[in-house]
Amino acid sequence: MPKKPIRVGVVGVGNCFAGLIQGIEFYRRDPAKKVIGLMHRKIGPYNFKDIDFVSAFDVGANKIGKPLNKAVFSSPNLVKWTALAPSRTIVREGPILDGVGIYVLNKIKPLKKPTDPEKLREKIIKEIKNTGAEILVNYLPVGSQKATEFWAEMALETKCAFINCIPVFIASNTNWIKRFEEAGVPIIGDDIKGQIGATIVHRVLARLCDERGATIEKTYQLNVGGNTDFLNMKEFERLKSKKISKTQAVVSQIKKSLKANEVYIGPSDFIPFLGNTKLAFIRVEGKMFAEIPYSLELRLEVDDKANSAGIVIDAIRLAKLALNREIGGYLEVSSYLMKHPLRQKTDDEARQIVEDFIKRK
Repeated sequence: MPKKPIRVGVVGVGNCFAGLIQGIEFYRRDPAKKVIGLMHRKIGPYNFKDIDFVSAFDVGANKIGKPLNKAVFSSPNLVKWTALAPSRTIVREGPILDGVGIYVLNKIKPLKKPTDPEKLREKIIKEIKNTGAEILVNYLPVGSQKATEFWAEMALETKCAFINCIPVFIASNTNWIKRFEEAGVPIIGDDIKGQIGATIVHRVLARLCDERGATIEKTYQLNVGGNTDFLNMKEFERLKSKKISKTQAVVSQIKKSLKANEVYIGPSDFIPFLGNTKLAFIRVEGKMFAEIPYSLELRLEVDDKANSAGIVIDAIRLAKLALNREIGGYLEVSSYLMKHPLRQKTDDEARQIVEDFIKRK
């Protein structure tokens, strides 16, 4: 019996999702091309080509009502890697709530007369059920606390697995975990890691210094970029959970506790001409044998959207395995995929958790 495609709904048809769907199409169009950028070519029976985006939700007036293959190229999206095949999936209206910050309001341009969120609930539930979506991927902007909670409720209501790619703490919140456990619905989160991103590189450097017996006295990570993600993060009030997520991901790998004034990790500024390019500047200062000081600095340049797409492809397929096996609640594989899981692990430990989960250990 042939396996069925993984039917996925997406919340937020922005740059991150544009990179995900276009990246999949990039390899679909040339089957002979070697696939790079995936940590797992197959997870269980599932290849990345088995992912089908059957429902989509956004708040941008220029995306709502469009086929998904056209909406992903609509402003303010910058990802234009490859054309997409015609899609029967139509982008539907989602609630704005706190999903649009003041700096991106004129970029996103939401509907002038949006539907009341309570009235949208039934429409959204109906759309999810009619399209047969079984997994919801949350790609809302940083700082969307109320909006993310709304979509977590939608996942519970429709029995869809929930993958929370942003730093709003749902999968790492014990109250939400209990609700997902009781509903028998899998959840993965929070805050997606990049493949070769600033946080994963900073983690590895910090652990390297720690394991080699050196101390870490001070460290920082400064990030700049030019897309709406960085523009949105100019609104400092929306950054609280993002800074917590990134900071804990790094300091969890260091034995010595660092004081607040000894560590700074977070987005720093918006530089429009960088577009989807993200620059990260990382510095570590400490002491070696005989208390001799050392320091290291690293500059990382990546395409911010290519960086997370492969990780999300793994998350989707792992969530599908959980659904097949009727496993609900928090999935421990989050410690490998996410910056702010319920429990921080070393990257070696976290990868083994994923391998064991795939093999049913």
